[in-house]
Amino acid sequence: IANLSQWIEEDFGGEVPQEAREHLELLRGRVHRMEGLIDGILRFSRAGREDAPPEQVDVTDLVLEVADLLALDETAEIRVNGTMPVIVTERLPLQQVFLNLIGNASKYGGPATKVDISVKEAGSFFEFVVSDNGPGIAPEFHDRIFGIFQRLEARDKVEGTGIGLSLVRKIVDSRHGRVWVESQEGSGAAFHFHWPRHHIEEI
Repeated sequence: IANLSQWIEEDFGGEVPQEAREHLELLRGRVHRMEGLIDGILRFSRAGREDAPPEQVDVTDLVLEVADLLALDETAEIRVNGTMPVIVTERLPLQQVFLNLIGNASKYGGPATKVDISVKEAGSFFEFVVSDNGPGIAPEFHDRIFGIFQRLEARDKVEGTGIGLSLVRKIVDSRHGRVWVESQEGSGAAFHFHWPRHHIEEI
């Protein structure tokens, strides 16, 4: 549908009225949002059921790869604080968690987002923290944001499907971990999540 609308606009060239161009652009935007929603639902349905074999994952390299995938604004800054571990784990689920958390930070924090990644040991888990200098989240929404299709901003302000954080929770839960946020409105947010220090054969 998106391609068809583009072809129509190209075929008619300058003959397409401005109002019609705006309608076609609106149509393409809705198509892309629907594609994102479907992709998000598929990711959510598969979370926790990955069959990928565990491998050695350098978390510093993984975070840098995620930053590259997100193609963040050049004014954004991703800082890895301290020494990140090298874990034997499934690479893709851990990458998805960082992708969603860092992506959210940049989405809500704007072009000059500053994101800090840190880690500490917490029993049989590593506790990773992804903190930002964004607008923050009021305490009454700290649990709600992890529900599927939950959003705190209108779509015309911040693009998204409302699936990202619910996907993070499902992935972390499937590894017997925990994810939570510490934040106050207007003072940034710090997302914490547990990840097993050692690979678990059966979840």
